[in-house]
Amino acid sequence: MGTKGSEGMDEAIIDLARDIMGSPWVYTVLFAIAAIDAFFPAVPSESLVITAGVFAASGEPTLLFVIIAGALGAFLGDHISYTIGRTAGTRFRHRFEGGKRAGATFGWAERMLRQRGGLIIVVARYIPGGRTAVTLTAGTVEYPLRKFSLFDAIAAASWATYSGMIGYLGGKAFEENPLLGLAVGLGVALSITAIVELVRHQLAKRRARAATTPDDHPQELV
Repeated sequence: MGTKGSEGMDEAIIDLARDIMGSPWVYTVLFAIAAIDAFFPAVPSESLVITAGVFAASGEPTLLFVIIAGALGAFLGDHISYTIGRTAGTRFRHRFEGGKRAGATFGWAERMLRQRGGLIIVVARYIPGGRTAVTLTAGTVEYPLRKFSLFDAIAAASWATYSGMIGYLGGKAFEENPLLGLAVGLGVALSITAIVELVRHQLAKRRARAATTPDDHPQELV
């Protein structure tokens, strides 16, 4: 009895999701959420693109349009975030930072922009909180808009393709059970994000250790 009820609920959820994903408005929603996520990170744009990718495996929505909508929305949102940083400057950034962790993220973003330039705009897309920190900071430090737009186009396109394809492959692998495909897609994305964050954390610790280690062979005072 319980199993039948659970199966019925799963089917109801899948049917509702299919209705939503089959709507022509889904691309507009994807575009809007991907844009808002740039300066309001509580909005789960990656999860939505992955979900759309899962259902694209069964034909609706169209995967290519999912990727295009997500990429264009992300590109626009990043430029809004850049403009906020450029116009409001450090005062807005300090308000946005709030806690100690956010402050450290913005400090990291500024260092990386100065050291790595455009590359960090692409890489930060896959680091928790990195997208907002880097785009706002790029505007604050007046990183050249033309270069920002070039690297951000690469970042937005790669992110949308990556998210859409993870969902699509999960949906293809579990065509009979889209919820399982969604769980697998989200799990893979979270695992990749965790690995990237772990590697970044270890590299930061190693750099900090190297900076505080005294020279093994100090020069003699003359």
